[in-house]
Amino acid sequence: MKKVVAIVRLEKFDAVKESLGREGFAGMTVTPASGAGTEKGVVIQWRGKRFQEPLVPRVKIEIVAPDIDIPKIADTICRVAKTGKVGDGMAYVEHVEEVIRIRDGKTGEDAVAPGRLVEITREVGVPSGAETFQYEVA
Repeated sequence: MKKVVAIVRLEKFDAVKESLGREGFAGMTVTPASGAGTEKGVVIQWRGKRFQEPLVPRVKIEIVAPDIDIPKIADTICRVAKTGKVGDGMAYVEHVEEVIRIRDGKTGEDAVAPGRLVEITREVGVPSGAETFQYEVA
């Protein structure tokens, strides 16, 4: 199990959330965040006066998922959140020792991806590169 932590621009959050949902990753923890990187803050004008704000507002997204899903999650976040400008944010992948769902005590992949991918198999006679996915609905 791993956790993807991404810090993204406020204006990109909705697009990232929708893209992750379309890919089947709707569960996430979202926290308001602020920080400074190479952009060194922002200048805000309020009532005719300019103020230097050293910390830029961002959104922190955390997703815990099975190892097999991590590359797709990280790629989706990076592809959708990218503007090509300074301040696009960062994404980190962390190891998660154990996951326990409080409601029913399930652990591991059953706790974060119930009924998700059960088996990936290659069948004889299917063109190379094609895979058959079997799902179980929880």
